[in-house]
Amino acid sequence: MKGHLHLACALRDGSIPYLREQSFCAPMHLSKPHVDAGALVTNLVNPTAGIFDNDEINLNFTVDPGASLVLTTPSSSRVYRSRKGDTALVRQTMTVGAGGFLEFYPEPFIPHAGARYRQHNVIQVAPGGELLFFEWLSPGRVARGEAFEFEELCWDTDVWSGDVLIARERYRLRPDDASLKSLRLPFDLAHYLGCFVILPEGVPFPQAEVEALGGDVSSVYLGSAPLAGNVNAWTVKAICRDSLVTRKLLKDLRTVIYQARGKAQPTLGRY
Repeated sequence: MKGHLHLACALRDGSIPYLREQSFCAPMHLSKPHVDAGALVTNLVNPTAGIFDNDEINLNFTVDPGASLVLTTPSSSRVYRSRKGDTALVRQTMTVGAGGFLEFYPEPFIPHAGARYRQHNVIQVAPGGELLFFEWLSPGRVARGEAFEFEELCWDTDVWSGDVLIARERYRLRPDDASLKSLRLPFDLAHYLGCFVILPEGVPFPQAEVEALGGDVSSVYLGSAPLAGNVNAWTVKAICRDSLVTRKLLKDLRTVIYQARGKAQPTLGRY
């Protein structure tokens, strides 16, 4: 299946965010957006069972200058066993204008046994724009006794601030080589949580508060570091013992960063 979802968020009357453009094609759809705490909250929906081999989905999100957009998902994203050896592909392109804000807060990604999946993320933030980008990788269907039994996951992410590349990540995970060794070292059923943050100049990144969230090494290994370039941009990486720990960390991390921004958290509508 070849699908897409394109959204562009702008400001109406100088203060109300709205979707000035939207286009989607199965398997992608979206909920009715709502405004909360000054941001437009939109649920990205895949009403099918999940992503299958040879699926190709393109997601493009644009936030105009001054607008605020929060993207989330109502449930986990699943990629199923590759039946013919083909790979499912998702491309995500996110563009934030000056003075704009984009939060990407998805539910966990769950790769099933035998899955083959590739994801490309390109995030472009103009000077003066803000970003809060989360990603959560689970080991699989743990309740069924299925963990890290996918065939291959490939993840490519580039983050730009203006014309400066401030982060580039590439990883390829396979259960039949050493690529999962470090992820599973602290916890055999580890969940991975990643985050990119770009804050306005003059807003300190709350590193001490963020690092304190990883104080219990029996359940979380967490680290944070500034990104390249002369911008107020940071990354946070964590390995968690299980899904409950990951859920709590994600919620707490979001709270800490919103407090640093001096902004109220938009309600995602499911807590």
